[in-house]
Amino acid sequence: MVPIQIEAISRAFGNVRAVNNLSLRVPEGEIFGFLGPNGAGKTTTIRTLLGLLQPDAGSCRVLGHDCWEESHTVKAKIGFLPGDLQLPPRWTGHEFFSYHGSFRKQDPKRLQNLIDRFDMDGGRRLGDLSKGNQQKVAIIGAFMHEASLVILDEPTSGLDPLMQQNFLELIEEERDAGRTVFLSSHHLQEVERVADQVGIIRDGTLVAVETVNDLKRVCERTLSIDFSSTPDLDPLLRLDNVSLREQSELRVILGVKGSPDEILTTLATMPVKDFVFPSADLESIFMHYYDSGSHTP
Repeated sequence: MVPIQIEAISRAFGNVRAVNNLSLRVPEGEIFGFLGPNGAGKTTTIRTLLGLLQPDAGSCRVLGHDCWEESHTVKAKIGFLPGDLQLPPRWTGHEFFSYHGSFRKQDPKRLQNLIDRFDMDGGRRLGDLSKGNQQKVAIIGAFMHEASLVILDEPTSGLDPLMQQNFLELIEEERDAGRTVFLSSHHLQEVERVADQVGIIRDGTLVAVETVNDLKRVCERTLSIDFSSTPDLDPLLRLDNVSLREQSELRVILGVKGSPDEILTTLATMPVKDFVFPSADLESIFMHYYDSGSHTP
């Protein structure tokens, strides 16, 4: 069963189109990273998946259920951590877990393991906790039922580096157990580390869905070359995957797409003094879509 199936949804608020003809399929047993800045349409998409918003057009299904027509069933079957976290301030952590545990079966040992793992004091009132400790309560609540699909909106917000690492290990374990994690985050490095696939949303439109490695292969990288004498650049610029960005007498900066093999072979015949060719990362890929205005790599 496909955990998430979105078919051409659109949603507007007045004259503002938050999501535009968005389609997405998230396979079972993957960590899917959903990326975009504030206002890109991430939260609208997530609220539509949860049945909190009805799309103006298109449809969403989660675990085979229509997200709007069967929203109660969807909510009962998934784990969820909202980006705008609001916990009942007078409840203790134990009361919060007990309340959520009353709606469906759970393994008390799993809950205790999660509490121990995140070093959570379940006896304190939630309103007295720091942002980071409140976030740990929400993470435990999302994973305590061993749901086959967990939807997470900015899950590491407020966590210290040790707990961020702990969280990433947890979702990798969930994926390895065959569960699906839909991870919406601003933290590109952590998404790059754990995601099997990444979707990039811009202005309500999904502009890329690829594995991180595939995105790296098609994204333009920067090659900076220092020469010991004035070079003849024609052999380089005749290559199909090379574009000239900047040029001075002894330094050239190129944009490179795809394999660098032909470029390196060509450079071997030129008076190269030094060069810098950093590997592509998810941040550079993300900024490619937002800084360049491009909708294609």
